[in-house]
Amino acid sequence: MVTGNRKLEEEKVFKDPVHRYIHVRDELIWDLIGTKEFQRLRRIRQLGTTFLTFHGAEHTRFNHSLGVYEIMRRIIDVFEGRPHWSDDERLLCLSAALLHDIGHGPFSHSFEKVFDTDHEWWTRKIIVSDTEVNHVLRRMGEDFPQKVADVIEKTYPNKLVVSLISSQIDADRMDYLQRDAFYTGVSYGHFDMERILRVMRPTEEQAVIKYTGMHAVEDYIMSRYQMYWQVYFHPVTRSAEVILSKILQRVKMLRLEGYSFKQFPHHFEGFFEDNLPLSEYLKLDESVVMFYFHCWTEEEDPILRDLCTRFMNRRLFKYVEFDQDFVMNDWMKLQELFLEVGIHPDYYLVIDSSSDLPYDFYRPGEEEERIPIHLLMPDRKLRELSRESDIVEAISGKKRTDHKLYYPAEWLDTPGHEREKQQIKDILQAHPGKREPGL
Repeated sequence: MVTGNRKLEEEKVFKDPVHRYIHVRDELIWDLIGTKEFQRLRRIRQLGTTFLTFHGAEHTRFNHSLGVYEIMRRIIDVFEGRPHWSDDERLLCLSAALLHDIGHGPFSHSFEKVFDTDHEWWTRKIIVSDTEVNHVLRRMGEDFPQKVADVIEKTYPNKLVVSLISSQIDADRMDYLQRDAFYTGVSYGHFDMERILRVMRPTEEQAVIKYTGMHAVEDYIMSRYQMYWQVYFHPVTRSAEVILSKILQRVKMLRLEGYSFKQFPHHFEGFFEDNLPLSEYLKLDESVVMFYFHCWTEEEDPILRDLCTRFMNRRLFKYVEFDQDFVMNDWMKLQELFLEVGIHPDYYLVIDSSSDLPYDFYRPGEEEERIPIHLLMPDRKLRELSRESDIVEAISGKKRTDHKLYYPAEWLDTPGHEREKQQIKDILQAHPGKREPGL
């Protein structure tokens, strides 16, 4: 077996619409890209159901993973020869950046909720198990795959290395904000990454930003805030996500009830049994899932048939926004009315909540400890970003949450049960929310 790493005789280059070029000089990285586990990411979209809202959002986890690798490569170029940086960590950082999302499945977050699984667990499993990825990594030593898994799991002892791939300003976020903005066609996610990379400096605990780069970091944080609310939490995308989740829930329920499928979901069997081998998980991609959804548009079960037809033909639910008073006063009544008119509330009356914390300072004891961004001041001391930036201070620690109620509005205009349907409309119209015209 080949051991160690060699420089490629000729540098490999990927043409990339976001970073212009992605450069590969190491045989280790080139061979990792060629593994079947990494190539599988070509068949999994980066943004799940977002393509039903922004039609350009067809980019994949493969695109994004290469982008994170490239940003990490550029950060290491800046760090080379500086205090607190060891070149011994270079290949570890590059490998972790490239492989950080390798465990994602099709429409990852919906599958995770319905089947109680976790893409980060699968990422570690792929890296440390008997896979092509593992065989390539072991050229660097028997313990190298575990080190890569530890970096991704945030348990690796070198905190600087972990921060480069998982912090409030890291290679992962810097790629997906720009990439998602490019492919969705929005202007929100753009910021001066080149400037941030030029002023990024290694310390013992984390990467910090020179004070002169503060305004570029402000722009980055505002870009992130806007992308979450304008793209990631877009109500039309969330509607598609709701329907996708309900399809999976319905399939799971029908399977438990012994329903006779015209197209049995063989690829989901391991999820149903809570015993999915890695080899079976790696066979799942979005083309497989879409095949089943397409077949299920002709199932006998009316709920599964309708939900799959909605997803495949983009016949999405409408929504209203609401507050906690609605849940206390109207939620139970709405469910009763839906049952009276023959609409199953478990599948057609769905509460969906979105929340985001765009930036936070250090809060000891928090369940998810967020390492704040630090500025390197002219006197070489570190200052937490929100202490210097009025813009960041204004949004620091402020968690925004939206609640929406999704339902099939067109069914309320069909003949029958007119009185009950009017009652439903009256309740919903008391919470009209905001609607995006044309989407």
